[in-house]
Amino acid sequence: MQFVVAVVGKPRDANLAGAIRDYEMRASRYWPLHVHEVREEPAPSGAADLVREREADRLLAAVPSGAMVVACELTGRSMSSEQFAAWLQELRERARDVAFAIGGAFGLGMAVRARATTSLSLAPWTLPHELARLVLAEQLYRAGSIVRGEPYHK
Repeated sequence: MQFVVAVVGKPRDANLAGAIRDYEMRASRYWPLHVHEVREEPAPSGAADLVREREADRLLAAVPSGAMVVACELTGRSMSSEQFAAWLQELRERARDVAFAIGGAFGLGMAVRARATTSLSLAPWTLPHELARLVLAEQLYRAGSIVRGEPYHK
């Protein structure tokens, strides 16, 4: 059982990249966590659909065979931190690989949405994909601390 974060692009800001790495490292203490950054597609004007589809192909190539795909998007299911922790623990007990897909600047392509078993909202606002990755990493860490009954989650 592993959690995979398949994300378009690398964080451009060094401070944000450091925060992301820190929370991903913390989360990996609780869950087997693998991060796959896929290349962003150059965006010629008016080509958002093409960009989304090319990035979707790259994201899906990073997903392990048989893994449950979770599309991280604004319209997804909202969960409290406690609910998210319980859900992750349930998936762990089923020994199910889970891949969280975070799209690029134009969001997720239809191929990812079609492959996804569920979708997850990381916030009620539209987030840049770098911030979405940070929020997910922090919530994976928080969920691990909740499951173990540690004091991080107050």
